[in-house]
Amino acid sequence: GDDAIDELARVAAAANEQLENIGARRLHTVLERVLDELSYEATEIGAQTVKITATYVRERIGDLLADRDLSRHIL
Repeated sequence: GDDAIDELARVAAAANEQLENIGARRLHTVLERVLDELSYEATEIGAQTVKITATYVRERIGDLLADRDLSRHIL
């Protein structure tokens, strides 16, 4: 929903502020990170609908932004 979109934007903006500002490319990277596990499980899930929420985004990103060294390599 909209809460997930807001959370994705917040995470991407925070990463751009803390790390190098690469603009919208950061949003693409954050989306990849959030959807990575789901994309690998897609064949097992089948035709189910998966709702992406702000909580789902936070669970996938975790405290990644808190660890600057790790953030540089992943985001």
